[in-house]
Amino acid sequence: MRKYSVFELGFLLLMVFFIDSCSSPASVKKHKEQGEKITSSDFICEGSYVGPEFIEGDDVAHQFSNEMSKKVGNQLKKLYKAGKYAKVDFDHIHMSTKGMGTGQVTYKLTIPFKRVKYKCEAFTSFDHSGGWNHPPAIELRTEQLSTILLPGDKLNISELKTTPEGLQEYWIQWRNKEVQAECR
Repeated sequence: MRKYSVFELGFLLLMVFFIDSCSSPASVKKHKEQGEKITSSDFICEGSYVGPEFIEGDDVAHQFSNEMSKKVGNQLKKLYKAGKYAKVDFDHIHMSTKGMGTGQVTYKLTIPFKRVKYKCEAFTSFDHSGGWNHPPAIELRTEQLSTILLPGDKLNISELKTTPEGLQEYWIQWRNKEVQAECR
């Protein structure tokens, strides 16, 4: 059996460290941080993702819908707590996916809010069920979300929204059972 010198072992460990530091999760995260921009106000949440559609088979462009859903849900909760009761205006959501199918995409998303008069008419949670060139699994998503509703509530689900390039999304909103517990 061959013995290794301290120098050889050190060099080997250093190589393992550098190879590991180049793994895809860090590069995906770094790229997404550079390629996403989201802003929100009392009336709208809008954002864009510019970059590759896929990195090592992972649909990083479509994951922008997850980031927007989180931001919209947080903004609806913030508005509710400030007494500015609102919900997403499904009819005026705008999606564009220029470049989809080419490997590089610009995904822009505009999600407007509309005011409601009473706090129990507001929605404070938001999500989506989508597909990047395939139909969304809306039945599965509906089943998953059904356990977090206020008693007797139903999910409010948009019509299927599509872009000419093939993104398909259902947008979903509901009353958050913790935030709107008094609405039982």
